[in-house]
Amino acid sequence: MSAVQLLPSNLSTAAVELLPYILDSFGNATRIDYGTGHETTFVAFLHCLAVLGLVTEGDRQALVCVVFNRYLELMRHVQTTYWLEPAGSHGVWGLDDYQFLPFVWGSAQLIHHPLIRPKSIHNEELLGIYGDDYMYLAGVKFVKSVKKGSLHETSPMLDDVSSVLNWQKVNSGMIKMYQVEVLSKFPIMQHFLFGTMLPFQ
Repeated sequence: MSAVQLLPSNLSTAAVELLPYILDSFGNATRIDYGTGHETTFVAFLHCLAVLGLVTEGDRQALVCVVFNRYLELMRHVQTTYWLEPAGSHGVWGLDDYQFLPFVWGSAQLIHHPLIRPKSIHNEELLGIYGDDYMYLAGVKFVKSVKKGSLHETSPMLDDVSSVLNWQKVNSGMIKMYQVEVLSKFPIMQHFLFGTMLPFQ
């Protein structure tokens, strides 16, 4: 089934813009790499669905907690199966070699949690109990599963963030860091596409 067939007939022309976003969300077939730019492209695809009215304001939470989360699970499976080269990564100095947004949205998800604090990422028991329920903790678990050694050695930025007192500050810091380290980096954003649904402004 083609992308045109999946769309309502009155929106079929949008397939021309939607298709590159969804295809580029899964990494680069030539370079065999995947990174934060591809992750951002998937979010751009979701944004375009909203522009077209295919998803609404009421779908926002499900888009992040269900759709985006399933995308993360798929990409982590792909990463650990094929060991794709990280694209545009800061490597050991980053949060995760491949993804950033789980830490932005995941920290927001934990802002009002009565038990889990930023330092809780060092508590293996809490990670075991809540790691599949919260995006941030799932991200930490994934980093720990693919990198050998302590977080202090393998992901010092993630380790440093754990000393912040509350999730509100973590979240605001993550948003700023995403703007600087992903959206403002030419090596990452040079391949990003703009069109009528996502114009360059």
